[in-house]
Amino acid sequence: MSHNAWHNARVMYENDACARAMGMDIVEMDDGYAMVTMTVLPQMLNGHQTCHGGQIFSLADTAFAYACNSQGLAAVASACSIDFLRPGRAGDKLTATARVKHQGKIAGVYDIEIVNQHQKTVALFRGKSHRIGGNVTGEA
Repeated sequence: MSHNAWHNARVMYENDACARAMGMDIVEMDDGYAMVTMTVLPQMLNGHQTCHGGQIFSLADTAFAYACNSQGLAAVASACSIDFLRPGRAGDKLTATARVKHQGKIAGVYDIEIVNQHQKTVALFRGKSHRIGGNVTGEA
């Protein structure tokens, strides 16, 4: 477990109004790795009474962001895709687990799996990151 990864995630989370507003929690952190949870609330449901895809995408994107910034070097998404495999329902606890597949000096590739509380895969997300210079914490 990397204490720096936790520190970097906490700094980002404090500035991440979206993740906080959606009730996301960071569960695990390490270099190139993040696990983030979110409970599907009634206001997150679409017209089919399932979790809106944008909410699931946001959860995956948040885990991706924490994983690709875990080493302290500031990075942003340059591309991402998602495959929705099963619906999330009101009350479901969704967990997004992000893992680095490749991290070069500038570009990285991360895979994120989103599962429900029954460990059934809800979605698969792949994100490509781009390091933009500077560090996550703003510290020298």
